Amino acid sequence: AIAGGILMGFWGGLLGSFVTLRQLSFFSHAVGHSALVGIVLGILLQLNPTWMLLPFTLAFGLAVLYLIDQTDLASDNILNVVLSGTLAIGIILSSFIRGYRGGLMNVLFGDILAIDVTDLVLTFLLLLGGSIYLISTLQQQILLTLNPDVAKVQGIPVQLHRYLFVVLLSLTVALATKAIGILLVNAFLVIPASAAKLLSHQFSRFLGLSVILGVLSSIVGILLSGFLDWASGPSIVLIQFLIFLAIISITKFKIPFS
Repeated sequence: AIAGGILMGFWGGLLGSFVTLRQLSFFSHAVGHSALVGIVLGILLQLNPTWMLLPFTLAFGLAVLYLIDQTDLASDNILNVVLSGTLAIGIILSSFIRGYRGGLMNVLFGDILAIDVTDLVLTFLLLLGGSIYLISTLQQQILLTLNPDVAKVQGIPVQLHRYLFVVLLSLTVALATKAIGILLVNAFLVIPASAAKLLSHQFSRFLGLSVILGVLSSIVGILLSGFLDWASGPSIVLIQFLIFLAIISITKFKIPFS
């Protein structure tokens, strides 16, 4: 659980930095809620939910991005439609599960103790591959974040990077769902990065602070859930929220950090 928390905290902080700056928090929220369908399908088909989640959230994320590109509707309208639709499908499908369904509570709120070796390996591979991609293309990622039009003029393959980023985001949501829960996985990506943004506007320092806050909140949240017998997902997000409030209080008094 601690190892999984550290890996997800690190990757969530790094990826969440770009999610926050690119205003994709609602996109990750929609992908997170769609995960319910993948999990329920895995249970109905008697498959490991992780192996059902990964392709489902990936296909969902790419399909939503394609719909946004191909329609004249605002992205938040598309996201609201597909979020509501997939959530309704997931709830209806859950009614077909026979016998005990208490495990669905862990799906909603997370259980980091349910992480197994497969989850750790997949999270590490995602962290390794995603970090190499983002760091090796960091200058392009910064320009894509700040001004996509200028990036396109300079010959950067904007669409390719957009779709690759959605792939990373969708896979991250799928792997984090088991530990954090469907209802809170978006907060896991957004809160550490938002708190780090309050402390520094220098990009490299912002990334570093976001990673540190992600890892720190994961470890403290896991320990808190163990000591008090609370659900792991809400415990981690609670620590992130308290850190966010503390940083707001500090910055309000103009204490310099950058």
